[in-house]
Amino acid sequence: MSARHQGLGGRPLGADSSLFGGGSKGSSNGEKPVDPEKPRPIPSWDPRADEYASEVLDTGIETPEEAEAALAELRSLLPADESDRSLDDWGRSERVVSLIEPLLNFYYRHWFRVETSGLENVPAHGGALLVSNHSGALPPDGPMIMQAIRNEHSNPRPLYMLGENWFKGYPGVSMLVNKIGLVPAHRENAQRLLHDEGRLAIVFPEGQKATRKLYWQRYRLRRFGRGGFVRTAIRARVPIIPVALIGAEEAMPIFAHIPLMEKLTGLIYFPITPSFPHFGLAAPLMYMPAKFKIHFMKPVDMSEYPVETASDPAEIQVIAERIRRKIQLELEEMLQDRESVWTG
Repeated sequence: MSARHQGLGGRPLGADSSLFGGGSKGSSNGEKPVDPEKPRPIPSWDPRADEYASEVLDTGIETPEEAEAALAELRSLLPADESDRSLDDWGRSERVVSLIEPLLNFYYRHWFRVETSGLENVPAHGGALLVSNHSGALPPDGPMIMQAIRNEHSNPRPLYMLGENWFKGYPGVSMLVNKIGLVPAHRENAQRLLHDEGRLAIVFPEGQKATRKLYWQRYRLRRFGRGGFVRTAIRARVPIIPVALIGAEEAMPIFAHIPLMEKLTGLIYFPITPSFPHFGLAAPLMYMPAKFKIHFMKPVDMSEYPVETASDPAEIQVIAERIRRKIQLELEEMLQDRESVWTG
């Protein structure tokens, strides 16, 4: 074997290494040849989490009360909330939020002239999961709900958004949304955010399919996925606050999609709107001045459901559909009372 195929100590590298099945015909390093026809030995332990944990990670916990006490002890090790801290553990930067707040407040107070109701239903303390309808290209609903709590609530609190990971593919956008409170929608993230830290979070169960809706499909709620937000609330033992919002569908309506341009640009979709694509990068700031109305409905108490409900897909779908229907009916009532898209 040439020197360039050898590593430290004269052992073979690359395809000649025994790690990749090499060296089976004997070797000069004294190692026993490996027979490719001979089955590999089976590990002496089963890597399944429950059995492995009981054999190797024996904690001595036998009852649910002991498990809850152990979790409480672990939660006490988490760093306490520091109100004067600029950057928190989730990447949310109060400094960045303060820098862009004048722009957000311009849209909130003067452009969309947001009108809120039911803010008293958002708890001043403890965790809660807000669930809202979603719409419009580059949807402004999340930031406006965030500003409603920041500007109008009796106890202003940061609002985190549990979102999808597609933002990661857009440099600049991914960094900004993370700085203002976007958290990847993962089970463990949600549990820590809502249960352990007692934060406010918002989720849009319609997902990307809601932001693809054409103008004629406005305010028709899509399916709420598989009800993951219900499982999250049940596991975290926090209430769900349904939120109905009108105005976003008209602020950035989508008239058509161009699939060919989606493939060429790599965007998740290529919509035709009043400002895109002809205004280019300025399009995200060119919303139509539709009147926004946000209604925070009464909390849905999820603590009445046992934790085992989270493992019942049928029951989860029933609860999710019930909440979806509640928001849909509220939207229809708000639209019926609305006299004008622009003045409300």
